[in-house]
Amino acid sequence: MINQITEMLSYGFIQRALIVGIFLSIASALVGVPLVLRRKSMLGDGLSHVSFGAVAFAMFVGLAPAKFAVVIAILAALLILKSDKKSKSSSESHIAIMSAGALAIGMLFLSLQKGNTIDPNSYLFGSILLITPSDLWLSVIVSLIAIVLYCFFYKQIFAVSFDEEFARAIGIKAGFYDVVFAVICSVIVVLGMKLNGALLISAFIVFPCLSAMQIAKSFKFVVVCSVLFGLLSFLVGFVMSYLLATPAGATIAICELFFYLLAFVVAKIK
Repeated sequence: MINQITEMLSYGFIQRALIVGIFLSIASALVGVPLVLRRKSMLGDGLSHVSFGAVAFAMFVGLAPAKFAVVIAILAALLILKSDKKSKSSSESHIAIMSAGALAIGMLFLSLQKGNTIDPNSYLFGSILLITPSDLWLSVIVSLIAIVLYCFFYKQIFAVSFDEEFARAIGIKAGFYDVVFAVICSVIVVLGMKLNGALLISAFIVFPCLSAMQIAKSFKFVVVCSVLFGLLSFLVGFVMSYLLATPAGATIAICELFFYLLAFVVAKIK
């Protein structure tokens, strides 16, 4: 087994995927905590579908897929957050409409491409072969920015996550943090889509926090445990996917589900 892992680490695309996954799992776990606490956990799932549709459209018209998808995902996130405050319907309904529509549009444009040699499953479920050196650097930079912002605005994030109205009353600009979260979450979703896929990237964001909330009793402990669960799930799932020759995104998601169930059982026993 050790020889297999050593051989795995000798491949360049594996090294890129491993670095991208480590940084994105940390950033995703951090962003996921306030999203789950504010009951906006489905935002990541909706943005992943929107990103898939944007990537397919960009490829059809000859635009840069990643850059176009980031812009569209940010606009979609801001639209959802804004409509949630002004519309009578819930944000879940807006996300559901946007997710289904974007996914259908993406599949349509992929099918319309003449001489299409692209496998839709690589974008829907992820493929480590799609990660390029430029994706590596962009993922590391974005993840570091997200981590620094999280640490710098920790107190404000804590206040907004638990009581947005109280946060506004004491002078915290909740709208500003909504925009920051929308931008960071959108970029993380687009970058992580190549590794985990459009249908599974939300697991990167939601599962670590849900697992941490089973055993942690304070906000700070939830954040720390969320990062640990995210990292552990990715590393175990990534290695298992290579050893078992299974899709990386699906294997990582299964590991995240396993750790959530394990945390749930531990919480019930205690």
